[in-house]
Amino acid sequence: MTRIAVLQMTSGIDPEANAAVLTEATEGAAGEGAVMLFTPEMSGLLDRDRKRAASSIKPECEDRVLAAVRENCAKHNIWTCLGSLAVDTGEGRWANRSLVIDSSGEIAARYDKIHMFDVDLSSGESWRESNAYRAGDRVVTVETPIGRLGLTVCYDLRFPALFQVLGDEGCDAISIPAAFTVPTGNAHWHVLQRARAIEASAFVIAAAQVGKHEDGRETYGHSLVVDPWGEVSLDMEGNAIGLGFADIDRDRIAEVRSQVPSLANRRKISN
Repeated sequence: MTRIAVLQMTSGIDPEANAAVLTEATEGAAGEGAVMLFTPEMSGLLDRDRKRAASSIKPECEDRVLAAVRENCAKHNIWTCLGSLAVDTGEGRWANRSLVIDSSGEIAARYDKIHMFDVDLSSGESWRESNAYRAGDRVVTVETPIGRLGLTVCYDLRFPALFQVLGDEGCDAISIPAAFTVPTGNAHWHVLQRARAIEASAFVIAAAQVGKHEDGRETYGHSLVVDPWGEVSLDMEGNAIGLGFADIDRDRIAEVRSQVPSLANRRKISN
């Protein structure tokens, strides 16, 4: 068994305040024996006012939140999957970037969110992520203390082809950090997370934003850890802020894959 920590937070428009939350979470996770901390999408800044946000979005090498996380990983000897940060690419649009930081504070992997959230909801909410963010174009996995970890971000959850590739890559766990809206969370969050775990025969770790944010949005919460059989081992309350803990049992992965060898049995289907 390997213990992980999952942070559920309500990110605001001040990166320094968000960095302080992440610093406290890193210390708390390490203090409770976790080898790895998972944080939500947009852990460093959540601001739908893009003009205001622009002054806080920096290149990776200048990002103060990333610097604080790297420093604290090294200080507390813990890995962190930093769900995502808004990063200035220098190419006219930002990247929604997930980063894995090792226990020495080095960046072990980077993944830019592939699928952009461009939708109009029946609640009246409208989102056009592609207006400000460029889409990533590659699948990323990385070796970590809990095995091979596949990286995704939020809306990626709705695209099973990505998870098929991660399953084929032999991922032991998949990170799905999110800032899910309340209407879509109520309708689809749990069923999609469980489906992705079952399809990939892997653990799914979904750290989520929660509550009412400074920019006016409201997010669903319910950070989850789901095992390869689809059983939920952690489901944080929709109004909870702080850390949750779960154990990753890699023997469970082998057990499930032997009982339902869907990855081994998969056949390529063409038109």
